[in-house]
Amino acid sequence: MDVILLERVAKLGQMGETVSVKPGYARNFLLARGKALRATEGNKKHFETQRAQLEARNLDRRKEAEGVAEKLNGQSFTLIRQSGESGVLYGSVSTRDLAEVVTKDGFSVGRDQFVLHQPIKTLGLHNVPVTLHPEVEITVTVNVARSPEEAERQARGESVTEREAFNLDDLGLEVGQALADAGEGADDRGRDR
Repeated sequence: MDVILLERVAKLGQMGETVSVKPGYARNFLLARGKALRATEGNKKHFETQRAQLEARNLDRRKEAEGVAEKLNGQSFTLIRQSGESGVLYGSVSTRDLAEVVTKDGFSVGRDQFVLHQPIKTLGLHNVPVTLHPEVEITVTVNVARSPEEAERQARGESVTEREAFNLDDLGLEVGQALADAGEGADDRGRDR
């Protein structure tokens, strides 16, 4: 299905371009959210008459997003979550959680503006991209910890999980050799039978 883009859409095209997309994507996302029009002759003429207004509205939105970006870029937000000793969360941090914590600090950011390719499932500092406008993207840091004290330690760069603090190099070569010997003995026993 051919559509005319009413705004820049990442990995698809710029405002005013006619692009070919799958019908489901067009109906369920682009047309439903007002990001595109069907590419008919009537809509093409309508777009050309409205083009100046659309560009002005896009410019206003971009300036507003840039103002928020100046304040929000590089900010750090803390989320307190329960986790196991290894640092794996019981559950995960989603875009909804991120939107709530950022909104509490006085910023107006929707959950659809956070770009999480996969949910956050571990303790630590995570850099999360935020798309405030199709042309304005920033990064915020999310500090996921079990307590406020632990969040402060993570912010200073300390490791809070036992797994990270445990270094196998400290054990030396003896354990590695013992494991290798145990593995060889198991292979020998299997061949005798």
